[in-house]
Amino acid sequence: MELKKEYDLICVGAGIMSATLALLVKQLKPDLKVLIVERLDKVAQESSAAWNNAGTGHSALCELNYAPENEDGTIEIKKAIDICTQFETSKQYWSYLVEEGLIKDPRSFITPVPHHSWVKGKDNANYLQNRYKAFKEHFMFDSIEFTTEIAKMKEWFPLMMHGRTEDEVMAASRIDRGTEMNYGSLTAQLFDILEKEYDTKVLFNTEVEDVDPDQDEEWLVKMENLKTGKKSTVDAEHVFIGAGGGSLLLLQKVEIEEKDGYGGFPVSGEWLVCKNKDIIDQHNAKVYSKAGMGDPPMSVPHLDTRYINGKRELLFGPFAGFSPKFLKEGSYLDLFKSINFNNIPAMWGVFWHNLPLTKYLIEQVAMSFDDRMKSLREFVKDAKNEDWEIVVAGQRVQTIKKDDFEGGSLEFGTQVVSSEDGRITCLLGASPGASTSVRIMLDVLDKIYPELITSKTGKTQLNKMVPFYKKKITKNMFDTELKRVTRILEL
Repeated sequence: MELKKEYDLICVGAGIMSATLALLVKQLKPDLKVLIVERLDKVAQESSAAWNNAGTGHSALCELNYAPENEDGTIEIKKAIDICTQFETSKQYWSYLVEEGLIKDPRSFITPVPHHSWVKGKDNANYLQNRYKAFKEHFMFDSIEFTTEIAKMKEWFPLMMHGRTEDEVMAASRIDRGTEMNYGSLTAQLFDILEKEYDTKVLFNTEVEDVDPDQDEEWLVKMENLKTGKKSTVDAEHVFIGAGGGSLLLLQKVEIEEKDGYGGFPVSGEWLVCKNKDIIDQHNAKVYSKAGMGDPPMSVPHLDTRYINGKRELLFGPFAGFSPKFLKEGSYLDLFKSINFNNIPAMWGVFWHNLPLTKYLIEQVAMSFDDRMKSLREFVKDAKNEDWEIVVAGQRVQTIKKDDFEGGSLEFGTQVVSSEDGRITCLLGASPGASTSVRIMLDVLDKIYPELITSKTGKTQLNKMVPFYKKKITKNMFDTELKRVTRILEL
């Protein structure tokens, strides 16, 4: 691949975020020169890969941490509404690509799988019923169902009801329109569109080593070919760092004030994966429960139907592990390289004020296969060891941000760090990441090319691609769009 001397935009990392941003940019202004740089030899090999994430279309239909309980017992659903809106925005954009013939088969990346919440115990059942009542009153969630009856749960997720008795206090909710996602497949198709329709390619086996100021309004991007060792430099007007766990290390080298105080804590993941087709066929659902008392949101256990490379799978987890790597294909020195004078107070503050998280991670790392199977049996009572195996999932880096009161705070969402002029943007964090990729990248686009968003042509184009963007959503608008997108995406 022959490099140009200058680019309008360079995206670091070939995951779903860079793919989405690059495609939006080219669709709004095709003459902009865009380059994507990837250190591996294929796209979507880290966080976007199907086995490296939960595959849930995160829309707050089943994830209980998006609807916390207030001290007075009421349920706060503001975050749930926000997450749901963002995922529906993503679905609008993907349906636009299908309508334009750019993606041929939506089932190659999105599949209808009902979303459920399931809890045990009287207090948890009361919480879930209160959540149901709060959700039922909002038009985004008014199709929700709730039950405390075993017979109904047997209809919803029969595998989990084996051996259950009437004296067990349980509750469950269900929303039919849930989805299962293969973000690896989607990402590969987005890059395929970029190459075929816009002659925008990915530079593989190349690592961005540094990004330095060059003249007044450009950045000098320094790269190395990891196969040949050859060094090269190119000029870029804008740089987007979307390298998953690797983003933090590169951001720390960039000379902008906004990076100061950021740190990261790496967490690896593992799934229990079912090997028995008869068992896999008994479960067609995503079932999320509550995290344990004091456990972080990342620990929420769930039993999921997945569709990976055309094959139906059944996964349980996630189980946390520890590795100092920031990427699955990263270095064991990543964590130590990330610690510097500016972020030590934040790192220490997070450690000191999150001792339960440290305890949780130590306990998770110490778990044996039998311990993991014991956790699974909370969901599937008759689960047998020989039917399950452990598969290592992706590596994520939880963002640590400086905090005036506690020194540092642990961030559990996705966060955009940007220079004041918007010429450097960096995405940090994890879930709900890929599900909200379109909205996040539209926000990045607003920082780097506000003129594309605000121009008459841009507004018209964006209204076609993502009708929800920057709109106050009404019930009629939501219902109409949901019906339209459901038809196009064959859901």
